Amino acid sequence: MQIVLSKKSDVPLRQQLAEQIVFLITTGQLHAGEELPSVRALARQSKVHHNTVSEAYQDLVRRGWLTRRHGSRLLVGTGSGAPLVKPQDLDELINVTIQHARSMGHTLQALRQRVRERLLAQPPDHLLVVEEEPGLREILQAEVRERTCWSTESCAFEDFTKEPGLAIGAQVLVANHLIEFVKPIVSRSRPAIGIVYSRAGEHVDQIRKLENPSIIAVVSVSESLLKTARSLLAPELGNRHTLKEVLVDQNIPIRVGAADLIFCDSITLSIVRARRKFHYGLIAADCLEHIAASLSQH
Repeated sequence: MQIVLSKKSDVPLRQQLAEQIVFLITTGQLHAGEELPSVRALARQSKVHHNTVSEAYQDLVRRGWLTRRHGSRLLVGTGSGAPLVKPQDLDELINVTIQHARSMGHTLQALRQRVRERLLAQPPDHLLVVEEEPGLREILQAEVRERTCWSTESCAFEDFTKEPGLAIGAQVLVANHLIEFVKPIVSRSRPAIGIVYSRAGEHVDQIRKLENPSIIAVVSVSESLLKTARSLLAPELGNRHTLKEVLVDQNIPIRVGAADLIFCDSITLSIVRARRKFHYGLIAADCLEHIAASLSQH
């Protein structure tokens, strides 16, 4: 139970202690039926006199936040009296929190900062892919969602830097070369995971196996991926093969036509109707394994 008291505040220590316990209860950090530390244990932890803790506990028992069971044990909850009044929805919970914070002498800015710190420190409940280009974001989301089965969201890099609150509740995934730029935004206890893109070795090998001049198609929802593919494959294409680029902007079946070899990203693979199509995974396989292993720790 994390309690931080200030002896320099005008708010009495007993009141600070009592209201912080109420805050822990209303925010779900202390649960109904949970046992509280003994008076002397909490006094040692908070570095205050045991009488201060005893008075705070008695106040919370009178107000119905705590109940005494089996001798001197104190539990979160109620005794035989009226049930403990709990916020009915998120807005009520926020209102109660603000009210208690003000009664303890904290400013709203201090509350905002502390709440943000606590939220950032919580285990993630979704993945957030940070990438500027919409097409790449869509592909990256699809690949990490398939590998991890986590709920996945995405945003532009510019939006992420302008709204740091997007990091709350998220395990941030960002291109490896941008890791340093997001460090000030994400939690130190949950740093962003760098995305390493896969190499094109296998795809180049497929082109090398072609015995006759051929039409090679690259199908993607990303303009950036098509541009990169054009440069990476150029040495193997030379004047012998023809490259056909297909940018897909609708989730409808696609017919590439007379292409002899087709490379599809993770989005277009399922909607391209062709026999000789090959998947181009944007994220390196070992990077996906690293992401999955990191998430398994939460």
